[in-house]
Amino acid sequence: MIPLPDARTSVAANHLPAPVAIRKGPVRTALRNQLDCDGSKQKQESRGAIMKGFTVAGVALALILSAATAAAADDAIHMALANPARPAADRDTDSRRKPETVLGFFAIEPGMTVLDMYSGGGYYAEILAYTVGADGKVWAHNNQPYLNWLKDPIAARYADGRLDQVKRFTAENNELDLPAATFDAVTMILCYHDIYHVDEKNGWTKIDGPALLGEIHQAMKPGAVLGVVDHAAAPGAPAESGETLHRIDPALAKKEIVAAGFVFEAQSNALRASDDDASKSSFDESVRGKTDRFIYRFRKPE
Repeated sequence: MIPLPDARTSVAANHLPAPVAIRKGPVRTALRNQLDCDGSKQKQESRGAIMKGFTVAGVALALILSAATAAAADDAIHMALANPARPAADRDTDSRRKPETVLGFFAIEPGMTVLDMYSGGGYYAEILAYTVGADGKVWAHNNQPYLNWLKDPIAARYADGRLDQVKRFTAENNELDLPAATFDAVTMILCYHDIYHVDEKNGWTKIDGPALLGEIHQAMKPGAVLGVVDHAAAPGAPAESGETLHRIDPALAKKEIVAAGFVFEAQSNALRASDDDASKSSFDESVRGKTDRFIYRFRKPE
């Protein structure tokens, strides 16, 4: 049998390569410099890897917090709609108005201060009040013609101190005087087309559209959302459709709002209705409550 070498003694000591002597001088200095350079490079790479890890972790945390905030906002809207204090008549229209989708798309959250322009009978003002909660505030705007038209529903909505988060205020079309940088969000729901409505007999004066949008813009905080929902007119329909049909061409609305300094951010098709007859007034009984409606989200730049 051939003996196996002992691992500890299989190589004779005199067969090992002699250690390399590193003398003082240029060679030794160059080698040391190289070693120092390599060590520094490794440290830099290590620091870079650590910082990259922190960056990735920070982004991940931001995404988690953002998702958590969005989930909390969605829960607040859902609970607002389920609030037993809401009138039965409001609940009956939820399925066609889809307020949970609309307000979620507008990123409405607890604690916000929201301006509801031409609030009308207050359907959305009430949902907004429950959504923003005790730490938030809703400003419900109307002009006198709206108050005359919807006197009884408005009185019932706010009777006996209901909705103490809602600040009601009246201002005529060209007389808005809003505080600067106050609102986290502004909603214009089924009212943008009224910029082109005129009814002097009932006190509805011609609106200066750019001035109105400018006043709203200055009243919003940087980064605030402007949410618009309205009855869609046919593509290319004239601005006068706002008066004759109570509709507006979505492209025209977008163009005007962007011209006022807002950034168009996104649209939702949740309320689109391809079978709507856009040649009919939104008040026509054959289409009322079933019109093709666009949902646009704009933002005031930071």
